[in-house]
Amino acid sequence: MGQQEEIAKRRTFAIISHPDAGKTTLTEKFLLYGGAIQTAGAVKSNKIRKGATSDFMEIERQRGISVTTSVMTFEYGGVLMNLLDTPGHKDFAEDTYRTLTAVDSVVLVIDSTKGVEAQTERLMEVCRMRNTPVIVFINKLDLEGRDPFSLLDELEEKLSIKVRPLSWPIGVGATFQGVYDLFDHDLRLFEAGKTRRESASEHIRDLADPRLAQLLGEGPADELRSEVELVNGVYDPLDLAAYRHGHVAPVFFGSAFNNFGVREVLDTFVRIAPPPGPRETDHGMVQPQDPEFSGFVFKIHANLDPNHRDRVAFLRICSGRFRRNVFYHHVRQDKQLRFANPTSFLAAQKTLVEEAWPGDVIGLFDTGNFKIGDTLTERSNFNFRGIPSFSPELFRELVNMDPMRSKQLEKGIRQLTEEGVAQLFTQQPGNKKVVGCVGELQFDVIRYRLEHEYGASCSFQAIQAHKACWLTSDDEQALQAFIRVKSTQIVQDKDGNPVFMAPSAYMLDLERRNNPEITFHLTNEFKTLQA
Repeated sequence: MGQQEEIAKRRTFAIISHPDAGKTTLTEKFLLYGGAIQTAGAVKSNKIRKGATSDFMEIERQRGISVTTSVMTFEYGGVLMNLLDTPGHKDFAEDTYRTLTAVDSVVLVIDSTKGVEAQTERLMEVCRMRNTPVIVFINKLDLEGRDPFSLLDELEEKLSIKVRPLSWPIGVGATFQGVYDLFDHDLRLFEAGKTRRESASEHIRDLADPRLAQLLGEGPADELRSEVELVNGVYDPLDLAAYRHGHVAPVFFGSAFNNFGVREVLDTFVRIAPPPGPRETDHGMVQPQDPEFSGFVFKIHANLDPNHRDRVAFLRICSGRFRRNVFYHHVRQDKQLRFANPTSFLAAQKTLVEEAWPGDVIGLFDTGNFKIGDTLTERSNFNFRGIPSFSPELFRELVNMDPMRSKQLEKGIRQLTEEGVAQLFTQQPGNKKVVGCVGELQFDVIRYRLEHEYGASCSFQAIQAHKACWLTSDDEQALQAFIRVKSTQIVQDKDGNPVFMAPSAYMLDLERRNNPEITFHLTNEFKTLQA
């Protein structure tokens, strides 16, 4: 099979949602349909998750949440699916933002009982920044929830995207009988007993077919006919190009936990989701069909296997063909690296890969060479764009509670922040370390992992900081003068860039007005996301 055929058969996507919308459950059902797993773990709110395939960190199993991105590869319908299951918890949103740079499309899960929530809106903002194609799955239709039409209106209003239903629920909550597939004109009926499974599938192209009333009853059949007529009257037919450009979102209804409507999403996704596309670099666009291999690191995870103290860099392949035991060019370090054991993943399970193609996500065992955003090529010197670090929301000084374990603490915090769990800033003199996070839970995870993976004990002490602002200026003298005057509020990021720790929103605004020759950035990706 040639390069073109390999690219065409791949779909690389992420599942995103607000916490507790059912993202991990939907992921597991996708894996079940793909034959990658045999049973799914039960996911219950506020209870320990038992056996959820994509949650392999001990702290995730204890708390019943996803706090790191998992990569899973499986086949379905002749297509190789590279699925990235992202953290749902808002405190780990930045990991999700970075993951969205590595995918070609997303499936967004909405809780039908709650509608569009705050985290959903922020995730969609990141998708819109890159015009990422989105398919929406409205979940938990077996519970008493919102009216489907009001949910569609809310999606368009709050997410600023047109929608087009491709399946329609038959009843809601206690009256939920299944879904009608508007794309394939199939009626999928379900049993709501203890097994809660799909019981029948009928191909009904014309809803005037008398079989509809026999299967659903006169009342539900009439209601389905009128609602489908309204859907087709209000919403334009699906425009595939508009979907692939991120302008319209196909919508499906169902219940992931009870397996209602999941197959419709997967079958349609395989047909309409885009294969790997071009990627922007600082030297123009790279096409997946380009013969030269290239890819970028979007995530690093230390101690994926606690027994082996390993460190894995997740690489998204963008062009050419990756081969095992071949030397590739590390652009930032300007050196050649060879990988003897590249792996593909089903969560914590790893499989050795001999070759990989654009769209694939592979794990490279790392001895400390990689940082998030690093580019690998065959020989060219360019860097992929679009993997920003945002200003954290919370800042804490890292305090060593066991001076005898200082080396372990130093190594642990460096590796964890290189993973993207948090951001590390250093202040001189004194080598004071400031950790920046999006939410409080991240500090708990860092403390837990430092203790259990590195044997280091620490605490976090709050400091007065509102935002971390990266500084640039065309006037180097003015920039150095500002850094000197504000030395007590200046830190350096992991790459040695100067960062101003603004103590308050007022002070940040004041410094911007007083120093017009300096630009204060709220992200380190100055080109696309200026403050």
